[in-house]
Amino acid sequence: MSNKNFDNFLDFGSSKIRLVAFDKNNKDNNYLIENNCLSNININELNFSKCDVIIDKIILDIEKKTDEHLDNINLMVDTPDALSIGLSLSEKMEGNKIKKQDIEYLIQDAKQQVIRSYPNENIIHIIVTNYRINEIDYNSLPVDISCKKLSIDIIFICFPKKLTKSLEELFYKHHVSVQQFLFSSYAKSLNYKNELGSFKDIAFIDIGYEKTSVIYFKNDNFNFFCMIPIGSHHITKDISKILKINLEKSEKVKLNFDKDNNFLKENNLSLDLIKQIIFARVEEILEISTQNVKLNKSNKNTGELKLILTGEGSRILDNNFKENISFLSDINLLEETTLDVCESGLKLKHGINNQEVVIIPKKFVKKGFFERLFHFFR
Repeated sequence: MSNKNFDNFLDFGSSKIRLVAFDKNNKDNNYLIENNCLSNININELNFSKCDVIIDKIILDIEKKTDEHLDNINLMVDTPDALSIGLSLSEKMEGNKIKKQDIEYLIQDAKQQVIRSYPNENIIHIIVTNYRINEIDYNSLPVDISCKKLSIDIIFICFPKKLTKSLEELFYKHHVSVQQFLFSSYAKSLNYKNELGSFKDIAFIDIGYEKTSVIYFKNDNFNFFCMIPIGSHHITKDISKILKINLEKSEKVKLNFDKDNNFLKENNLSLDLIKQIIFARVEEILEISTQNVKLNKSNKNTGELKLILTGEGSRILDNNFKENISFLSDINLLEETTLDVCESGLKLKHGINNQEVVIIPKKFVKKGFFERLFHFFR
């Protein structure tokens, strides 16, 4: 594995699969592949039946481009079943200076609690959101401070074991192993946040096929995420129901409502009505998203909240749509490419977020007890 020249990051979405092979020796020499593929990532209705042919094609194409056998990938996934688990733990320190090992013990204790309490979940990310030392809050761990009481707030992002096992088996059939799972919306939000600059309150709303994820940052630090069971396919179903046309035609209307007026005229469809249908559902997504932000932030006023729309589902809009949306917050659409998405996974794996405890598989490490379980803030 160490002799490979490329790092492979594959984003497995509900409507699209995209892969980028990143050259380890030349950052400008990357190969991209993207294919449409409908699949169901909901654990109650898992269905990858249409993916085998697409995955085979992707593997063959990338091996031709890189001239290298593809045997492992880093798999980026967005699932409506992603779970956020928050824990706060504390320890009396008796005035001693805080050591890295003190934090590791608390994180390990929290991790074991999650494993025991949620046996059907796999921990994908561990994020320390706050340190409280002598009743003072810190975003990052301060050094050389004498401490009487230490507490930390941790968020665990988990995927159902049923999902991760099914995906591992899917790729194993093609002789590819999953090296690491990454939560796609989380990885993208970290990458885009760093590119956009500093904001006091910013939320990334990633509109997918049948879900929307909300990732919220407070003072540049990850604060929380939540999943909303509404996505772009709900807009398609709305159009189908109201206009009494099939889903295939509804999808075409949704994607071309502001680009192909001839299609609308030929089918006797009202542009104004279509806009009302689309924007009504978008407003619902934005409203539910900001309600979740209000519930999770100490300052309930969201007037200064900046909203960034991402994901395939947001492509039906552009930055001219804001006049049609009855919403107070600052809203912007961020257009993303396959390279943007997969590069977010690459950056996260290589330490883009200093709040995260980087999990390292046991088989790759021969070190002490805690280092076998995780490497603390790479």
